[in-house]
Amino acid sequence: MLSETRAAERPHKIPESVLVVIHTADLQVLLLERADHPGYWQSVTGSKDHPDEPLAETARREVLEETGFDVAALGTVLHDWQLANVYDIYPHWRHRYAPGVTRNTEHVFGLQLPSALTPTLAPREHLSWLWLPWHEAADRCFSPSNAEAVLQLPRFVAAMTP
Repeated sequence: MLSETRAAERPHKIPESVLVVIHTADLQVLLLERADHPGYWQSVTGSKDHPDEPLAETARREVLEETGFDVAALGTVLHDWQLANVYDIYPHWRHRYAPGVTRNTEHVFGLQLPSALTPTLAPREHLSWLWLPWHEAADRCFSPSNAEAVLQLPRFVAAMTP
């Protein structure tokens, strides 16, 4: 969430964002229900605050804002999956972007937690949360790029395991 002052400084969202798949070692995935569209479930997402904000910082900030999980305090590490999705911004959300902006580039990260922790939600952003096995979580995601990222989770976790 941006403060009102910062929002006034940057009236339009930057069309470059992160998607953070939060999961456990046994492939349970955290999903959040959007407050502005009840029934729409997703992983942590969010746009850069400013054009030169590093993507890893965007991901850390969004995880903290949306779940209350402090990556550094938990001793966890964000993993940049080196995946980027370019997609059309849903028409009902285009008003958040500058006129004529219709596409967003989304960078995918993974965050493995030590267990299925209880998030502290930002009430203006999310109504509820749940942990699901990865294949069920993929089915629940409203966004095709989010569902695809969750389906890739076993491959990325296997690559990180020695």
